[in-house]
Amino acid sequence: MIDLKACPLWLYRLLPFLRWWPNVTPHTFKADTIAALTGALIVLPQAVAFATIAGLPPEYGLYAAMVPAIVGALWGSSWHLVSGPTTAISIVVFASISPLAEPGSPQFIGLVLTLTLLTGLIQFGMGLARLGALVNFISHTVIIGFTAGAAILIATSQIKNFFGLDIPRGAHFHEVLIHFGTHIRDIQPWVLAVGVATLVSGVLAKRYLSKLPYMIVAMVVGSLVAAFINTEYGGTRPAFAPSARWRRRSRRCRCRISP
Repeated sequence: MIDLKACPLWLYRLLPFLRWWPNVTPHTFKADTIAALTGALIVLPQAVAFATIAGLPPEYGLYAAMVPAIVGALWGSSWHLVSGPTTAISIVVFASISPLAEPGSPQFIGLVLTLTLLTGLIQFGMGLARLGALVNFISHTVIIGFTAGAAILIATSQIKNFFGLDIPRGAHFHEVLIHFGTHIRDIQPWVLAVGVATLVSGVLAKRYLSKLPYMIVAMVVGSLVAAFINTEYGGTRPAFAPSARWRRRSRRCRCRISP
C-alpha cells in the first residue's frame, strides 16, 4: 500500500489526482455517480449535435465527450472546468476542414483527427510554458463577439439540414443565405417537419418539463416523427430514397406553399 502523503512533490506534479484521491469516500462517490449519470443524459444529445455541426459521424461526438472528461478529471488543475467539445470548437473545425474534404468522408475524418492532434500538442506546449495567463488579456467584448459570431455561423451551417436543401460545401455565410433565398421552393416539407417537431418539442420540454433533459426529449420526439414519416410515406426505403407517393405529396406541398 502506497502512502500518498509521503509521495514526493514531483509525483504530485506528474499525477495531480493523487492530491484529491484520499478525499474520495463512499458518500462522495455516490454523489459523483449521480452527477455522472445526470451529466451523461445531458451530454449524449449534445455530443451528437457537436459531431453533426463539425461534419463528423455521431460516434465521434461521444468519443470527444468521454476521453477529454477522463483526462481532465485526472490531470486537470480545476475541479470546475468543463472538458469536452463545444459549439464554437465544432464550427471552427467544420469551417477549417470542409473546404478541403467532403464532410463525413474518411479523408475529412483523417484531417480532423490530424487537426485535433496538432491543436493538443500546441496546447500542451503552451501549458508547459505557463502561457495560460495570456487568457487574462482577452477582453469580455472579444469573447461576446466570438460567441455571437459562432452562433450565427452554426445556425447558417444547419440551414441545409433543417430545410433539406442541397447547399454546396464550404460556402460562405452570405453565399448560404443567397442560396437559401433562391431555392425556397426546393425545401423538403418532410425534412422541415422533422426539424420543426424536434425544435418545438425541445423548447416545450425545457419550459414545462424542467425535470427531464429537454435535449433527450427533443431527440426522441424528432426520431419518432422521422420514423412515422418514413413508414407512412416512404415504406421501408431509407430517408434519402423516397417513394413515388412521397414525391407526389412533396410536389403537392410545394405547390401549396408557392406563390
